[in-house]
Amino acid sequence: MAFNYMTQSGYDELKDRLMDLKTTGRSNAAKAIGEAREKGDLSENAEYDAAKDAQGMLEAKISELDKLMSNARVLDETTLDLSQVTVLSSVRLKNLKINKEMVYHLVSKAESDLKKKKISVDSPLGSGLLGKKVGEVAEITTPGGIMQFEVMEIFID
Repeated sequence: MAFNYMTQSGYDELKDRLMDLKTTGRSNAAKAIGEAREKGDLSENAEYDAAKDAQGMLEAKISELDKLMSNARVLDETTLDLSQVTVLSSVRLKNLKINKEMVYHLVSKAESDLKKKKISVDSPLGSGLLGKKVGEVAEITTPGGIMQFEVMEIFID
């Protein structure tokens, strides 16, 4: 079984989101179904079908988040080994092809957010960086070919 390693804040956000979906989300879905049901013949009621579909998608999302929560393991970032790239570490890289530096924070899939420079350890770049030490080069296979990134620094953000 694969664990979802998370920060405490990421775990708390996931827990709050799941609770909101289970309470407010389910209540809203039930209300929408009830309102659509009042409009008559269910066999020809597009609103009813749409409300039932939305309820199904809500339940699928709840199931997905429940699974993430059950496999979640909260890590204390202060105890991480910074001699190599690990989940929850931040890394300053240099793209050797274009000679440009960038910084990423490696997180679980549930916490990934490219806009915030948080990449999943399951992504090609994230998995290619795991275990690398400062000075080592990670070769990452992308749709555009193989890219090389030198690990310049590993730190906790």
